[in-house]
Amino acid sequence: MSDAAHTIVPLYQRHAQAYDRLRARNLFEKSWLDRFAALVPAGGCVLDIGCGMGEPIAHDLIARGFRVTGIDSSPALIEICRGRFPRQTWDVADMRDLALGRTFDGLIAWDSFFHLTPDDQRRMFAVFQAHAAPGAALMFTSGPAFGEAIGTFEGEPLYHASLDPDEYRALLAAHGFDVVQHVADDPACNGHTVWLAQRT
Repeated sequence: MSDAAHTIVPLYQRHAQAYDRLRARNLFEKSWLDRFAALVPAGGCVLDIGCGMGEPIAHDLIARGFRVTGIDSSPALIEICRGRFPRQTWDVADMRDLALGRTFDGLIAWDSFFHLTPDDQRRMFAVFQAHAAPGAALMFTSGPAFGEAIGTFEGEPLYHASLDPDEYRALLAAHGFDVVQHVADDPACNGHTVWLAQRT
């Protein structure tokens, strides 16, 4: 099943316009973005990992006065971001190889990190650590339990994976993050499983 993970990058590149059209803008994520924003200094720098086309997550963060750097593996999605939010920083990059040489006050990987294989997810915690300033907030979505699943997007397989919650907690602790809040299958957030942590 993990072979399907290798199709994620080209899938979003091929279907960038469809994703832009279909992605919900009703901001069901708002309560979690409020919690995240409360941990980031006013006017702080936020790294949006797997930013897509910048809406609604990056758009909301920009509206709150944060300076956003967004990275995504799809050049087509990054071009949309650059057109919509030209005052922010947008780069084509694979999160697994990310090495920006700077730290941020907040990091968010909403509905992106969970497209990685379990082993790639484990390796991402060093990437989070390398880009997190002291006290930085980190928020990401995962599955509720260990496993892999295949959904569909535009008729093509869409890979998702998750580690066990105890392993996420251990990885966060090992890389200098304290869990602030975690909710599995949050009914107030369209069933998302969300982790909010802070760099110690």
